[in-house]
Amino acid sequence: MQKTADAYKLWHNFLPHIQRLTRYSLGEKISLLFIELIELIFTAGFAAKENKAVIVKKASLKLDLLKFFMQIAWELKAIDNKKFAELAALLVEIGRMLGGWQKQLIKETPPITGGVRR
Repeated sequence: MQKTADAYKLWHNFLPHIQRLTRYSLGEKISLLFIELIELIFTAGFAAKENKAVIVKKASLKLDLLKFFMQIAWELKAIDNKKFAELAALLVEIGRMLGGWQKQLIKETPPITGGVRR
């Protein structure tokens, strides 16, 4: 959660320096994805065990979208190489953490056999 908040704060500091046209389109989309990702991670932390895996999976998908739009912003030269590298490093680390969380949840969740969890 903290790494995601740190990445959002870094993005929030970069946002005013992005060209106006991009800031209010792609920049807002990236900001919204960050906020949705933080909400999902927070929700997963407090969710019932049987619901966690689904929420963490959604968070992982949201992170992939965020990385995609961040790459587009970089390709459009909306953010420079240094800023992109800083954010990308944080997003990769967040991805590793979410992936580890997913693996842990899969191990803890018993398989479904005959329609019944064992």
